[in-house]
Amino acid sequence: MSELRITKITSRIGAKVSGPDLSRPLDEATVTALGAALAEHKALVFDDVHLDDEGQQAFVRAFGDLTTAHPTVGAVDGAPNVLPVDSERGRANHWHTDVTFVLNPPQATSLRSLTIPPYGGETLIASSAGAYRDLPEPLRRLADGLWAEHTNDYDYAVADEDIDAEKAAHRARFTSIRYRTAHPVVRVHPLTGERGLFVGGFAQRIVGLSRGESRKLLELLQSYVTRPENVLRHRWSENQLVLFDNRITQHYAVDNYDGRPRRLHRVTLAGPVPVGIEGKESYSIEGDASHYTPVAA
Repeated sequence: MSELRITKITSRIGAKVSGPDLSRPLDEATVTALGAALAEHKALVFDDVHLDDEGQQAFVRAFGDLTTAHPTVGAVDGAPNVLPVDSERGRANHWHTDVTFVLNPPQATSLRSLTIPPYGGETLIASSAGAYRDLPEPLRRLADGLWAEHTNDYDYAVADEDIDAEKAAHRARFTSIRYRTAHPVVRVHPLTGERGLFVGGFAQRIVGLSRGESRKLLELLQSYVTRPENVLRHRWSENQLVLFDNRITQHYAVDNYDGRPRRLHRVTLAGPVPVGIEGKESYSIEGDASHYTPVAA
């Protein structure tokens, strides 16, 4: 195994990784160690990474099967597994876990910096495991038994009052296939057994409650996810890659860079069907995502 150095960034989430050359094939021991580090620290930051789209895909593929770029949004030309995260196409300044509206969301997300604004543009990544641990016991018992319906039936990146013709077209693409999936509000991490709050922006309704009741309860649970103690604030620099565990985190792209260009490329790793604390799996209500992702074992 190539020398691997892991340095914590905060006590609850985030670590810097140095040692391995991500542009070259990783040996099995390094892949295993990085997978364990990801499960422990939730988000890994790699500096001085010199990868193109093919190299980013090869790195993520070392951990399993890739998803395509997105269930409804177009990929980078010639790279069907790469999603452009481009400020000119929309801004994901809303707390979310990637693609939770499908039955088996990605288990991990990689973001690689291409164009970085001179200031701002940070990505916030929050530990939903820390959030669950912070819940008072009565609220934790309540959350343990809840299920939430996640849907893409709105565009998390664009506020209604800001819709113009171009953004309306983007929204139409985003919702061109409607998805609805029920997930446990408390998801059990398949490797560590940790419990995390599996909510975020795509969670629109608590099963069995009205939308108004759901909104209040989801806002309460979400407030624990976004506590400062649970959040890593990552300031991007050139030639960086961040890998985060999509099973037990949320993230938010901060829109604080005055419209300057900001472009990242995203590659995601196919995930398993989420499981709640009673062992029950998530279930699909509407929409087939088999073109987007295989189901990881």
